[in-house]
Amino acid sequence: MLERSKRGDHGVMSVTRPASLGDAAELAELYGQNREFLAPWEPARDEEFFTEAAQRAGLAVMLDEHARGKAVPRMIVDEDGAIAGRINLVDIVRGAFQSGNLGYWVSGKANGRGLATRAVGEIVRIAFEDMDLHRVQAATLVHNARSQKVLERNGFVRYGTAPDYCKIAGRWQDHTLFQLIRPDA
Repeated sequence: MLERSKRGDHGVMSVTRPASLGDAAELAELYGQNREFLAPWEPARDEEFFTEAAQRAGLAVMLDEHARGKAVPRMIVDEDGAIAGRINLVDIVRGAFQSGNLGYWVSGKANGRGLATRAVGEIVRIAFEDMDLHRVQAATLVHNARSQKVLERNGFVRYGTAPDYCKIAGRWQDHTLFQLIRPDA
């Protein structure tokens, strides 16, 4: 994958960077600080998840997936370079499908500042320009209006609802499905 400089193609400061194993300690700390904030939007987490060792192991899996062309793991960063969240393009399928699934989160402290919107724009550019994908899809909890706005600001189109789609906060919950088709397809 092509790596970009800190400034994007249009002179705008990038808000994402590639994930690395060296992010494990900072990521574990950020997850710990945001445990309650993220709980309604994520799978139930055991105590081990919030440790540096667990974050390092998770990052190692994602980096292996990246090396195999199956994922794009990135960190969302503040203007000072501190990790403010994560954004991942996963389950990348080639062949006739040429698609990937998008997931992201931003810490409570960084929420509402446009970081997620900009990060989604960056990952879409990577998906379409660098990886030549045809489609990026995402799913949000039906009641997650803020995340839906992030997707819509980036051109994603709502195309359906999936009942009991994912086990979030300890229970199976419906999700609204979004997609973005490469504009020049």
